[in-house]
Amino acid sequence: MSQAMKTGQAPKIGLVSLGCPKALVDSERIMTTLRAQGYAFSRDYEGADLVLVNTCGFLDSAKQESLEAIGEALSENGRVIVTGCLGVEEELIRKTHPNVLAVSGPHQYEAVVGAVHEHLPPVPNKFVDLVPEQGLKLTPRHYAYLKISEGCNNRCSFCIIPQIRGDLASRPAASVIGEAERLVKGGVKELLVISQDTSAYGLDIKYATSPYKGRQIPARFYDLSKELGELGAWVRLHYVYPYPHVDQVIELMAEGKVLPYLDIPFQHASPKVLKAMRRPANQEKTLDRIRKWREICPDLAIRSNFIVGFPGETEEDFEFLLDWLEEAEIDRAGCFEYEPVTGAPANELEGIVPDEVKRERFERLMEVAQDVSINQLAKKVGLTIEVLVDDVEPQANRAIARSKWDAPDIDGQVIVDNATGIMPGDLMTVTVTDSDEYDLFAEPVTKAN
Repeated sequence: MSQAMKTGQAPKIGLVSLGCPKALVDSERIMTTLRAQGYAFSRDYEGADLVLVNTCGFLDSAKQESLEAIGEALSENGRVIVTGCLGVEEELIRKTHPNVLAVSGPHQYEAVVGAVHEHLPPVPNKFVDLVPEQGLKLTPRHYAYLKISEGCNNRCSFCIIPQIRGDLASRPAASVIGEAERLVKGGVKELLVISQDTSAYGLDIKYATSPYKGRQIPARFYDLSKELGELGAWVRLHYVYPYPHVDQVIELMAEGKVLPYLDIPFQHASPKVLKAMRRPANQEKTLDRIRKWREICPDLAIRSNFIVGFPGETEEDFEFLLDWLEEAEIDRAGCFEYEPVTGAPANELEGIVPDEVKRERFERLMEVAQDVSINQLAKKVGLTIEVLVDDVEPQANRAIARSKWDAPDIDGQVIVDNATGIMPGDLMTVTVTDSDEYDLFAEPVTKAN
């Protein structure tokens, strides 16, 4: 019997959440459900009656990190339930860590909660069985990830996400908008829209409508973006593929309804490499589309990730990518050295690129990306913009904020000096005074909550 059951206090759960923002949303949903059922949460292993480890299983290195996290939780606490993407490889988990209590896969919320009930029964208590209407969050109070679908219909040769999370499964529009509205009412100032393929939203359910406040809302990328844009919060779109129907959403950005920001996973630009990757979209047409987007919305910022050293990538392919990155003026670029993923078709491709070549190409791409970023940010100097404060440094009289061009954790920051009386979550109007490779520097004009 757990200490909680003996004392009648709320049983405490420790949570380790690994991986991407989509996994973070899964963790938040699990937390919200368990909190509503009378569970509390511990910040350390020692104070927990049981530990949940939400794993990542995309790359082999991520699998190893997840296995190590499970081992640490077992060593420090001893009672561990495993869920998340690595959960689809239960045999591997149990072979490495035979003492885990239960294993479930990604977004199997009922299975996780059921396992917690089995190994740590809830203790009813009317004083603690309450949860904020907007749910519990692992992100700061002023921003939240909003997951609009699970799975993916793409079959990229380097990726096993469809094997782990299945095909595209879109949420009804009314469900997404209702969650977003609750989050905004709970104090969220920024909604970060995520899925594996955000621009494919609704395709699997044939864009079916669902009732919301007396209206029928289609499960369509544009309609959802428009509805979210009416809630009064920043709306940031992640993992968008450059399909033609995205053009309509750029118009919402130009109108100020949605942030002028697109996170597009281009991965490469060479037609030969893209074919080997089985990636959608033609890169030449994509350049034309980006130009058109910037004509509609001149302050649009584009972030993307690229893979270097993919099997068969030649120096010519890589040079093509560098030229394309400069011509497209990708504002924010991340880069990964190709890493084989167990079960991915790319493992069978010929033309393995040596590790030292991958590292050299990584460094060269990041140099070009930095130069592009410097030029793009320099254009912002002198502008008056709105920023969202993430942190404050009272001793330095400084605020650490983000602009509409910056997503949390992955992009740059706006460093605001002379920021007296500012709190995290505040919206401020500032004048940009300087810039460097990744960040902007500013002085406050007004504070507007």
